[in-house]
Amino acid sequence: MQLVITMSRRYGTGASVIAKELSKRLDIPVYDKVDVEQEVSKNHYDTEAEAIRELAEEPCIILGRCASEILREKTNAFNIYVCADKEDRVHRVMECDHLTREEAIKRIEETDAEREKYYYQHTGKIWGDVSDYHIILDTSKWGIDNCADVLMRYFERMQYI
Repeated sequence: MQLVITMSRRYGTGASVIAKELSKRLDIPVYDKVDVEQEVSKNHYDTEAEAIRELAEEPCIILGRCASEILREKTNAFNIYVCADKEDRVHRVMECDHLTREEAIKRIEETDAEREKYYYQHTGKIWGDVSDYHIILDTSKWGIDNCADVLMRYFERMQYI
């Protein structure tokens, strides 16, 4: 199976770390907002959805950009939602971005609000609705480092890889 992984996430959950680790283990690229926007410009696509569909012709990981909804009809797409306790997210953002607690909280709230709005504008759906994902990973419970292991074991057991 040519696995395409979509990963939606709350800000500060460590999803990008999980995506990078999966990318390394599966030897497939990760595409984020910047990559999708570059693909649109480079290939003169009218929408990000067109670029995402094109990128998903090959195995890859796509972070955000409503990819789970755009690729919902693809049988080889596996949709993941990554969450974490707010306090864990605050500490992670403080550490990674070198922010004060107040700045980290503000960034988390603003980024999550932007993502929620973007998702609703482009899909008409509620961001984070569990029915849109195959698996939900809580990095507060599992730990960021364990999530890639959990996913790899699952992909192997289900013979996705």
